[in-house]
Amino acid sequence: MLRWMCGHTLRDKIRNQKFREKLGFAHSSAKIRENRLKWFGHVQRNTFDAPVGRIESNIVEGKRGRGRPRRNWEEHIKIDLHELHLSKNLTRDRGSWRRLIHVLDF
Repeated sequence: MLRWMCGHTLRDKIRNQKFREKLGFAHSSAKIRENRLKWFGHVQRNTFDAPVGRIESNIVEGKRGRGRPRRNWEEHIKIDLHELHLSKNLTRDRGSWRRLIHVLDF
């Protein structure tokens, strides 16, 4: 889509990073991480009586399929917090949490 907006095709052999810089877009994986951490902050600030809190502590019955298990939401959050050097305690202050996890566009 970014190529099309700039009037280029794949045959021009211009990397995606150049288009992101030119148009001022951040990398999509960084924005996905930001939104995931926004939701995590929302979940952490809620009480256990809220529907979100009840779902988080819910245990699913049954067996997993064969093979390596897919990475779940909690594992993604642990990795994100580790990479950004954040802790769960910071989620209580919504304003500072949003500033810490915000991804700047170019």
